[in-house]
Amino acid sequence: MKIISVVGARPNFMKIAPFIKEIQAYNKIHNNTIEHILVHTGQHYDDRMSKAFFEALEIPEADINLGIGSGTHAEQVGNTMMAFEKVLKTEKPDWVVVLGDVNATLACSVTAKKEHIKVCHIEAGLRSRDMKMPEEINRLVTDRLSDLLLTPDTLSIENLKEEGATDKQVAFVGNIMIDTLEANRDKARLLQIPQLLKVNKLEGQEVYFDEKLNYGLVTLHRPSNVDDKEVLEALVRFLLDEVCQDMQLIWPVHPRTKKNLQSFGLWEEMEQHPRMILQYPLGYHELLRLNMDASIMLTDSGGLQEECTILGTPCLTLRWNTERPITLKEHGGASVLVGNNVGRIREEYQVILKEDRKPIRPELWDGMTAGRCLTAILNY
Repeated sequence: MKIISVVGARPNFMKIAPFIKEIQAYNKIHNNTIEHILVHTGQHYDDRMSKAFFEALEIPEADINLGIGSGTHAEQVGNTMMAFEKVLKTEKPDWVVVLGDVNATLACSVTAKKEHIKVCHIEAGLRSRDMKMPEEINRLVTDRLSDLLLTPDTLSIENLKEEGATDKQVAFVGNIMIDTLEANRDKARLLQIPQLLKVNKLEGQEVYFDEKLNYGLVTLHRPSNVDDKEVLEALVRFLLDEVCQDMQLIWPVHPRTKKNLQSFGLWEEMEQHPRMILQYPLGYHELLRLNMDASIMLTDSGGLQEECTILGTPCLTLRWNTERPITLKEHGGASVLVGNNVGRIREEYQVILKEDRKPIRPELWDGMTAGRCLTAILNY
């Protein structure tokens, strides 16, 4: 059997690592009966965001790198389809495995189906119900086309069944991101926080981290939060004037966010605030280590909602909807949706600060999802 797996951006890297390890383990026992080809579309073309993750998670170098780079959604999807079609015509795989909801997921699933190749979608069935999110379009199209839909939770199964997916198509396997978390938890715990903050500090910055004080984590990258001056300024004011009164704040700043903070005239005050610790985008182990002991997470990232649920980190999700409702408190998780309205954020912040840390483990979030994924493909 020949399988092509596709990665395009950072969220994919954490998901593909355990799947590749599972194939390697299977091949040791079964005399290399699976030929696996890893294709990197190059959607994340920055070494700090891509190469570092491959090395940290021990992902083999991609067999094929399409080198797509940046561009509009249409440019990325179109260029990926043209390049990936050539790969499929040459390699003729039995399966194309796509992950998550990035542009590469959409582009490669469409291209594979036009070449009459079976498609498996890992992390199928997630829905935000927000058609303004490019990722929602990617999820809907990929799931509609896929032969095999591997879901992270039971809510995702319900979504797929409502959309007409058959029992043969759907398999409940659990969350493959948690495989990566469990495999790297001990390694992350060995990192010393003061040292990792010094290594990742922004140029020209000094890091003053007090190990006796609590700290929170911030990550922001979505256009709805960082592209509008009024919205971003209100968020920054809340963080500096209120949260930083209670604790230190560690903020790994996404390049897009940094550019806007500077152009909106907010950067200098953040740099000078004694309790605001600004960082380059962090590697997987560094961010995991910080999340382990953070008093609170304020984020618009989907993956971090999942991580906070397993670690028990109280999480304010700065979005109006989520494709991962299993992580919300009403479904037993650790996260609360607060959007970007500061009044709502303040209200939930005061509540969540008083709550005890409570790790939660949804069904099949057990670190063994990759094995179930491979079994589902082999048994299809």
